[in-house]
Amino acid sequence: MTDHSTPSKHMGGAGPLAASGLLAELGAAIPLLAAPMAGGPSTPALVLAAAQAGGLGLLAGGYKTPDQLAQQITEVRAGMCGHGSRPFGVNLFVPNPVPIGQDAFAAYAASLGDLAAAYRLTLGGLLEDDDGWAAKVELLVQDPVPVVSFTFGLPSAEVVRRLHRAGSLLIQTVTNAHEAEQARARGVDGLVVQSHWAGGHSGTFTPAAAVEQIPLTGLLDRVRSKVQLPIWAAGGISTPGGVGEALAHGAEAAVVGSVLLRSPESGASKSYKTALADAGCRESVVTTAFSGRPARALRNAFVDRFHDSAPLGYPAIHHLTSPIRKAAAAADDPGNISLWAGAGYRNASEEPAATILRRLAGVH
Repeated sequence: MTDHSTPSKHMGGAGPLAASGLLAELGAAIPLLAAPMAGGPSTPALVLAAAQAGGLGLLAGGYKTPDQLAQQITEVRAGMCGHGSRPFGVNLFVPNPVPIGQDAFAAYAASLGDLAAAYRLTLGGLLEDDDGWAAKVELLVQDPVPVVSFTFGLPSAEVVRRLHRAGSLLIQTVTNAHEAEQARARGVDGLVVQSHWAGGHSGTFTPAAAVEQIPLTGLLDRVRSKVQLPIWAAGGISTPGGVGEALAHGAEAAVVGSVLLRSPESGASKSYKTALADAGCRESVVTTAFSGRPARALRNAFVDRFHDSAPLGYPAIHHLTSPIRKAAAAADDPGNISLWAGAGYRNASEEPAATILRRLAGVH
């Protein structure tokens, strides 16, 4: 893991950090973004807090219906009224399924049986879907937002053309230089370069292959050597020093998520926030146990029990375990929820999100 304690010329000690490049063109004042965290943590309030701080927030379109996403966009716009033109965006999961056979699915479902019974749940069958992809794209074509970002895979060239014609800036999440080259060829405007230290799901295009474990700074250097596109850095950034290092290695901005999870604006459940604040030794691990796709979470009882046996299979495994995770959250049971967390989660605090973002930018 990169040591974020070494000062650099980009750190807050040298004065406040100012937005540049794409973010500055959008009207942001600081080079910080609130990451889109699907499943509840990213709320309109969190996006508005990022705008208040002078940065940019992204709504998480993943796992929402098109109507739910439209409602959140409306809430953000309403909150922006009277405050001038402030940027925000929406992140979408690009369909990139990981198939799973019926036998493997049934075996994993059976292993969850006693846990489901404890919550008085009946688990569903194998369900594959595309997260309402076409309807969400159509929503953003008809009702454009300043920024649309993509995770899990590349949108088609036609989707890129339609969203560009609608006036949106398009950002692609990548985890290596090859994915960055593919994204450039597809015509996006910029990249989120995500390291293996990121919390939640990896944006890798190839979830069956392990993401290379190199420091974020080294990953930024590799991508910059291959692709000349604006870069926003993501993965384990939670201190002013971490932001400074990312900028020193060519990123225009830093994308932070885990450090905001305990803020009042975060929609993370009470048990989730409590677990993040637990002083006990918890490591974060990349697991497929909750969703069938690699994602970094804090170790808990669910991870300890199912990590070794969990198959690849997305979104089928996500749909299978979702009722258990929801029931556990409702019961205030952190042992069986997906505690998505990146390497810097210990720096999360209960302060307002705008305060956290300003501090990361050296604004006092």
